[in-house]
Amino acid sequence: MTELKNKTADVVFVSTADWDNPYWTNKQHVAIQLAKRGYKIFYVESQGLRSPTATARDAKRIFGKIKKGLRTPRKVRENLYVWCPLTIPFQKYQIVRHINRLILNAGVNFWTKILGLKKDVFWTYSPMSTAFYDLNGYKAVIYHSVDDIKAQPGMPAKAIEKFEIDLLKKADVVFVTAPSLYDAHSLINKNVFYHSNVADFDHFNSATNDSLEIPEDVRALKGPVVGFIGAISSYKLDFLLIKYVAELRPDINFLLIGEVGEGDPNTNVEIFEKLSNVRLLGGRPYKELPAYLKKIDVALLPNKINDYTKAMFPMKFFEYLAAGKPVVSTELPALIAFTEVADFCNNYDDFLAAIDRRLVDIEGDVERRLKVARKYTYEYRTDLMLEILKKKTTGL
Repeated sequence: MTELKNKTADVVFVSTADWDNPYWTNKQHVAIQLAKRGYKIFYVESQGLRSPTATARDAKRIFGKIKKGLRTPRKVRENLYVWCPLTIPFQKYQIVRHINRLILNAGVNFWTKILGLKKDVFWTYSPMSTAFYDLNGYKAVIYHSVDDIKAQPGMPAKAIEKFEIDLLKKADVVFVTAPSLYDAHSLINKNVFYHSNVADFDHFNSATNDSLEIPEDVRALKGPVVGFIGAISSYKLDFLLIKYVAELRPDINFLLIGEVGEGDPNTNVEIFEKLSNVRLLGGRPYKELPAYLKKIDVALLPNKINDYTKAMFPMKFFEYLAAGKPVVSTELPALIAFTEVADFCNNYDDFLAAIDRRLVDIEGDVERRLKVARKYTYEYRTDLMLEILKKKTTGL
């Protein structure tokens, strides 16, 4: 296996997120951390695992992918190239997967050769990687499992399950971000390591700066403000919970900041239309999120508890803490260990009571929250992962 401490190692980095997605996740941040350390990264954008729907949102996304797919790979940072492959959706069909395999293998082989990159390391977030890529030419295969993707709406669940098992058998090292993923994957691969999600501490900690201006569209709001930042999708968020607490607290402003239907184009937000204290602001650029967090008094994680969220560790948890904000959450299994810095609630009334309690003492425990957030950064976790890879590798 390739030893990643060798700074000449090149990495084919298969993501499930497009580079320019306004909500940066593990994929973009890890790619940047590796590039900063001298590894040359060939970042492959989403291969379109979810079947498209007959919605304007998906139509716009398809046209955008076609436009990007006609471009050559672009250099976005030092040591980091991004390629948008043109693949066919509907991955549940074998013929489609076969065509996509030809496209993706040919594209990776061609562009890495043109860019002068070696196929040293295959680092993937896609559970269907063995369906699309020939892994035999790589010296190391790393699977970074950050979600139970097959539990998302519109995913080819049976195909994902089949190929994920194959990937787990072939991966040299598996990193996971939730305890449930560790439990499932360690049954198949003996080199599974749990490292929770983390955050860009410096970026979100800027919300504590007195000089940071609150955005104009929320600056004039009167009264308490609670909020959620992230994808507004019905398979992840409990809309009935939000409606319940908003109706009982009409004096509190509820901000929902994020694209409606991200990951689930059939999301319907009509439930909030008659609630004047609930504001859906839409997506905001990543660089502006700390300014919005500055306006929020209590940060929320009003998630449903289902197969997907049970395997989820929301990055926004540490983003909220880095901003010094009190956090009120449903009982997401991956977060329960952090009861000293957040309130976890198992019913609607407890969730409402926790919001009330935190609004009374907004500044309480700020230093404790910041102390925890400082421990969970991308720099720290990348160092941990690379240290593990040093021990599990034998060199180029």
